[in-house]
Amino acid sequence: QVQLVESGGGSVQPGGSLRLSCKAFGNVFLITEMGWYRQSTGNQRELVALTNRGGVTNLADSVKGRFTNSRDLAKNTVSLQMNNLTPGDTAVYYCIARGVLLDRDYWGQGTQVTVSS
Repeated sequence: QVQLVESGGGSVQPGGSLRLSCKAFGNVFLITEMGWYRQSTGNQRELVALTNRGGVTNLADSVKGRFTNSRDLAKNTVSLQMNNLTPGDTAVYYCIARGVLLDRDYWGQGTQVTVSS
């Protein structure tokens, strides 16, 4: 079992930056990938960034060049640096932990990111 605790988020004007962090507890050695999904009102949850244990990150096309996901294996954390934010980035962001030996995907509690002028 894995527990994920998120921090960060908030409100920012277009063009601004925010940083989200997520720390994993429990069976962290079973986590293969760790990253972020987001869900905006009326839409399905979508992938933002997912980083494997080798540091390779799968980034959604919509955030390439603006977002960076950094994973620290020693601290069991991931951090999503979001730059040049647009109103289209407004959503609840969820941390995810995934592993082939885990019984399911594990999710954080979600944190709101609002981009508005």
